[in-house]
Amino acid sequence: MTWLTIAAAVVVGLALLLRWRRPAWYWLTFGIVFTALRIRFRYATVMDACHLTVPASRLRLTLARWSKKPAPQQRVPRLLWLLPTRTGVRLRIKMWPGQDAFEFSAAADRLRHSFAVHQVTSREVKPGVVEITLTGYDVLKHVQMPAKTDRRHLKIPVALVEDGSVHYRDYREVPHSVTVGATQSGKSVLQRTVIKELAAQPVALVGIDCKKVELGPFARRFSALADNPEDAADLLEALVARMEGTYDVIRREQRISADIADAEIAANIWDLPEDLRPVPIVVTIDEIAELAMSTKRNDPRRDRIITALIRLAQLGRAGGIFLDIYGQRFGSELGDGITMLRAQLTGRTVHRVNDEATAKMAFGDISPHAVFAATQIPNTRRGMAVVGYSTGEWVRIRTPHTSMRQAVSACNRHAHLTPDLPELARFKPADDVATLAATATAAVAKAA
Repeated sequence: MTWLTIAAAVVVGLALLLRWRRPAWYWLTFGIVFTALRIRFRYATVMDACHLTVPASRLRLTLARWSKKPAPQQRVPRLLWLLPTRTGVRLRIKMWPGQDAFEFSAAADRLRHSFAVHQVTSREVKPGVVEITLTGYDVLKHVQMPAKTDRRHLKIPVALVEDGSVHYRDYREVPHSVTVGATQSGKSVLQRTVIKELAAQPVALVGIDCKKVELGPFARRFSALADNPEDAADLLEALVARMEGTYDVIRREQRISADIADAEIAANIWDLPEDLRPVPIVVTIDEIAELAMSTKRNDPRRDRIITALIRLAQLGRAGGIFLDIYGQRFGSELGDGITMLRAQLTGRTVHRVNDEATAKMAFGDISPHAVFAATQIPNTRRGMAVVGYSTGEWVRIRTPHTSMRQAVSACNRHAHLTPDLPELARFKPADDVATLAATATAAVAKAA
């Protein structure tokens, strides 16, 4: 008995140590077993306590009344299967007639306490079936991306979702996005992560950075870079001209006739033959306020910038031009046209904000719950954000820390993939110190 007691004490001590220092290891060794047993033994009781049961059928009630037997108990939703995962457990539940998937979503917090897990989310997979994801520990405390992710052309992993899944930035599905957040909230980390992942793909990177410090270090991988509002206006208009030229190519290749199959009619760059398909362009704007705000009431340069941005947001997807806009605020106080531009940006990401109004700028037309979640992000969780979808759904994510050196190294390593775009040749950044020095000397001489 002494040796058994010592062994049990060692196991318990090891479990507590892992739960404190290595939650992921604890979950894979002990947590899965404990949670699975807890679900199996408590399932019916928890469903009843959370009001997720339905009364017995009228036939059973009638038979019980005729036979003078006790009334049958409430019917519990049937548990179809239980699947342990790397970060939690997934349950598939068959609902009874009369039940709704919203009932399970509303009971998520009660299920979290009943099953003693960190997080519970619910979604309807098909009529009559819901999937409940139980997260065993706080996966956003120390973000560790899975070793294998679904990387494709213009689809990159950028963050970890609170349920343990991976959040992807898919430009084919969500062509344009806006990221809002206060200073030191993690916007720059997300920006570096996106650039680091895109650097290895056959795409053209275009940047607008009026602060001159965020995108400049990545110059070797950028096909065009503007660091002041005047150059930004010219660059955006050059992108619009390239987009119009791309549409002319698509129009020439349509050749619609009676003997052409519908699937072969070109409507965007992805329908073009590979030898004619222009390289897609991802435009990164570091601080939208530097472009949208002006001291003049009617500033022609600002009007050029906003008009070009709206045209790119409305028409750029089919032409292979995608926008990533970052800023501390993105509201109507930035001037005319901002609300119209924001309506074209499908992707919405909000980091920690200093006021509720900033969160409403991004999520006010999506979900009030997302607005509340964005205002609850603590200062200690840099990189944590809320992502909202046009369907009204939202999730919490956190980006793994990507240092400036890691992003710069990736850009330098893949500098040979930088395409030359003739329309943007004058905006191509200098890639060596000698060229930068010569440019600076020429500018000084011109000014003198």
